[in-house]
Amino acid sequence: MAYRREDIERVRDATDLVELVSEVTKVKRSGRSVMAVCPFHQEKTASMSIDPARGLYHCFGCEKSGDIFRFVQETQTLDFSDAVELLARRSGITLQRDPDAAKRRDRRQVLVDATAEAVRFYHSGLKTAPDAGNARKYLRGRGYGGELVEQFQMGYSPMPGDALVGHLRGTGVPDDIMVTAGLAIRARTGRVFDRFRGRIMFPIHDVRGDAVGFGARLLDGDGPKYLNSPETPIYHKSQLLYGLNWAKSEIVRGGEAVVVEGYTDVIALHIAKMPIAVATCGTALGEEHLDLLRRFTEKVVLMFDADEAGVGASLRGFERSVPGDLDLRVAALPQNRDPADVVAAGDVAALAKALESSTPLLQFRIERELERFRLDEPEARGRAVRAVAAVVARHPDRVTRHEYAVFVSRRTGVDLDVVVGAVEAAVPRGESGPARSARPSASLTGSEKAELEVLRLLLANDPGVHGVDLTGVFSRADHLAAYELVAPTVAAMEPGEPPDLGSLLGDDDSDAAVMLRGLAFLDAPLPDADEVVRKVQVGALDRRIQELRLVVEAIDADAEPEAYSARFQELIALDRQRRDLWSHD
Repeated sequence: MAYRREDIERVRDATDLVELVSEVTKVKRSGRSVMAVCPFHQEKTASMSIDPARGLYHCFGCEKSGDIFRFVQETQTLDFSDAVELLARRSGITLQRDPDAAKRRDRRQVLVDATAEAVRFYHSGLKTAPDAGNARKYLRGRGYGGELVEQFQMGYSPMPGDALVGHLRGTGVPDDIMVTAGLAIRARTGRVFDRFRGRIMFPIHDVRGDAVGFGARLLDGDGPKYLNSPETPIYHKSQLLYGLNWAKSEIVRGGEAVVVEGYTDVIALHIAKMPIAVATCGTALGEEHLDLLRRFTEKVVLMFDADEAGVGASLRGFERSVPGDLDLRVAALPQNRDPADVVAAGDVAALAKALESSTPLLQFRIERELERFRLDEPEARGRAVRAVAAVVARHPDRVTRHEYAVFVSRRTGVDLDVVVGAVEAAVPRGESGPARSARPSASLTGSEKAELEVLRLLLANDPGVHGVDLTGVFSRADHLAAYELVAPTVAAMEPGEPPDLGSLLGDDDSDAAVMLRGLAFLDAPLPDADEVVRKVQVGALDRRIQELRLVVEAIDADAEPEAYSARFQELIALDRQRRDLWSHD
């Protein structure tokens, strides 16, 4: 054992298990009883019992149990020695350690330590380095005082290409650790140099507070405005939310989390005395992010600029499903104003108002969809109902689907029975009935039928679709889910060699798996691959052109000539691309 028994017992006595558990999941007190939502399995109600006096926990759902050290080991993926060390640091206890213990620390801690040292280096440089003057000026211009810079450990990466590398070498960090942690890049010549240069640095922490990466904003010159750490053993952007380490306690206390678009928006809400904001790290909000937030709250509000780009960023990632166990809402700010802009203008009340008037995500999506149609025209109403029926049908609860059908009926003037029928017909699988047939339905559009034919070709591993990236061509969420299920397997095979569906799908009973099995049993001859692929590509372009036309129509050409011209040129390019596809022999 790396540590003395008496030191371990000191750490145990100094650690409050209830407080420890509350840092990673929701804890509910009722008299002397303490229950928590178990972080080891998916559940909606608390089933983990905590005994604060003895420092023990037990989940009646998944049977996980243990003490403070076991809890840290299982939630943080650490061995026993590292769990003791983490809790000792947390309690301010100095451990007497075996001299060889440092050599046995797992690789994760080594990477975290290197990243933490980089945070200190960048932070110190921001405060004192002569070449960081522009960075300090930029932050002051945003209203970031010293206390705020200290709280968020902001930093500056100097321009010389080996400044951080040289510093880390001086502290004993090997080059391979710098590269593995995403702090440095190794050239073909073998030279190692800094990944980040001339940027404002925003350290990104995991839920327990370990620094695992950076978001870096360019100050001057060429390059992407924001550059994030690459995927590393400790940095997985699909599982990280910037600011959650600071916000989690307030989120639990207030029962609400706010998801914003960027790091400065998170900081803005802290300035506004709303420290419940988080942001994704260079990727769309997805299911893994929601799984993380589920530990702390049942209410998640997406807050963003109400322009087209903001809407798209908020809804991206929810095309295939509607989370049924979360109160997922949308708080749209005035157009062209993000939270950082609102706070900078001193209009904090607008943030509170947006949160108070937030709309359920599904309702928001329906309203945005209906805005695309002229509801005073019979045919347009029919198209509108079919479009929103496909959105409502993704909700897993039949009662909720019915309530939204009532909402759509009132908004469109279409009879409720007709709307309910359209919604239930669009449900991929009935709650109490058999799965829908995979045979193309007469109600599908030509492009949608072509998408099913593409899936059939994919199941046959037809050479005409092998290696073709079709991710963006599917208009229906169930079609895209089926494609994503089978495409990686087929891509790894030789063209013409069909995949073994039994091995691929197993006992998977998802809508996508059911659809693929049904398509595999169709006995109709396979279509011409080139023709079908071209048809779905044209369909995708048609949808993008339609969306862009709406954007162009909404821009005042006199007031915003540059924006209008840019979008109009984009529209022309898409239309030319569409014509080129159709003219292809």
